[in-house]
Amino acid sequence: MGRSPLHIWLVTATGLLAFFTMVFSSTMANVAIPHVMGAYGIGQDRAQFLATAFLATNTASLLVNRWLVARIGQRRAFTLSLVLFGIGSMICWWAPNFSLVVAGRIVQGLSSGIVQPLVMVVLFQVFPSDRRGLAMGLFSMGVVFALGLGPAIGGLTIDLLEWRYIFLVPLPAAALALALGFLFIPERQQRAVPGPFDALGFVLVAIAIFLLTTGIASGQRQGWFSDYMLVIWGGFVIAGGGFLLSQCRARASLLDLSLFRNLRFAAAGTTSFVFAFASFGTVYIFPVFGQIVPGYTASEAGSLLLPGCAVAAVLLPLAGRLSDRFPAPLIVIGGMAAAMTSAVLMANADSDTAFWTIAGYLLLNRIGVAFVTPALNNTALAALEPRQLDSGAGVANLLLMLGGSCGINILVVVLERRIGHHSDAFAATQTAANDATRELLGRVGSILGRAGLPDGMREQAALDYLSHVVAAQANMLGFQDGFLTMALFCVLPMLPVCLLISRTGRIGGTIRQ
Repeated sequence: MGRSPLHIWLVTATGLLAFFTMVFSSTMANVAIPHVMGAYGIGQDRAQFLATAFLATNTASLLVNRWLVARIGQRRAFTLSLVLFGIGSMICWWAPNFSLVVAGRIVQGLSSGIVQPLVMVVLFQVFPSDRRGLAMGLFSMGVVFALGLGPAIGGLTIDLLEWRYIFLVPLPAAALALALGFLFIPERQQRAVPGPFDALGFVLVAIAIFLLTTGIASGQRQGWFSDYMLVIWGGFVIAGGGFLLSQCRARASLLDLSLFRNLRFAAAGTTSFVFAFASFGTVYIFPVFGQIVPGYTASEAGSLLLPGCAVAAVLLPLAGRLSDRFPAPLIVIGGMAAAMTSAVLMANADSDTAFWTIAGYLLLNRIGVAFVTPALNNTALAALEPRQLDSGAGVANLLLMLGGSCGINILVVVLERRIGHHSDAFAATQTAANDATRELLGRVGSILGRAGLPDGMREQAALDYLSHVVAAQANMLGFQDGFLTMALFCVLPMLPVCLLISRTGRIGGTIRQ
């Protein structure tokens, strides 16, 4: 049945508002990580669960979307997810300890995992076939704009109020999306017959994802080959393998393994998984870098993302239209090259690099992401039959979010290792035989003496200053190494794209299967 342009845009606005709100909430928390570390006296290896707990639960619940929509319908699934999101937000705001904050983030991630593929499928359905690239561009626009606005609003909220209030800011938008959903989210004309919920599969995939993210995050602290880590990795292999085997059962309802026999879908999904390392890693590392290295306030660090994401949001519909007209692999490679260039430029940034220079580097990164995302989404869904859309959207988003979660965890490990390495290297050179060190301590002692500090306190104060200088230099070089790692993350996805080009022929703007 044909839909009027007005109805299409009302459905689009409703779906994007809900999805925007959840992505917005997920990225706001990244700005709070330094404050959470101080509030609870924890390291970055634990504080990053504020981001990865959300992403891990989001990833597991993506596979529930197909069953839930078949069971209660699109509109009710949309409503349920927004209610869960509100509950999770209130838990995070109220939580008296870090564990409950993480629990609230888990509930938020569960709700976001339901909405994400649902909104993608709704947009894919309501737009005509020749404008579905535009639909995926609009879907990605909601993501990218939220990625930029979240840290900026989160930083402003922290500076004006307190970090807990970042969990209350998205609730008015969630309430509006809930009301609009009753009016405009369409029901399917034909609904699939729901089987029983695949509880075994869900438990196994949730355990596997949790152990994977925990293993990556904890390896540096626990020792990669310690008994504890061997248990973690062994559990991951058992749970992950058990999940894949469970999906071979006739009653399995979470993962349609036949999707991966479709070369176009498999190549697009693999590319999305690996590229998410860099895309999500960027959103995590920039606010943290801004507060630790140049010493920006939370609102200033969050604002680093805003110009790039605003420009990318404007470009995304255009990028979506281009993916309707031109070969997707070429668009993807161009976008990845831009993102890689941005990471290489940031690898030379230090505490003296101007704010707008860093924002410009990030602008280039977000432009690259703007061209990659709709092309991959359009390629993945266009390769599927209509009956596979729910399952395919869930799997495509699962690969994206799982890649993002793994990317953030790996990036945190790289940062900790490289900062520790540079800190040890600098500390080893701070001896009495180091002329530069003696000169620095002498100058600092002289300044402190002119300020009236007693002789007995000058030496200790000068040593404390030296310690801060060493830590600042180690942090700066560690983050530079982190940006080089992100550049590598941008190169790796080009391998499955090249596979897609080599294994499929091109006929105009389409791919011959």
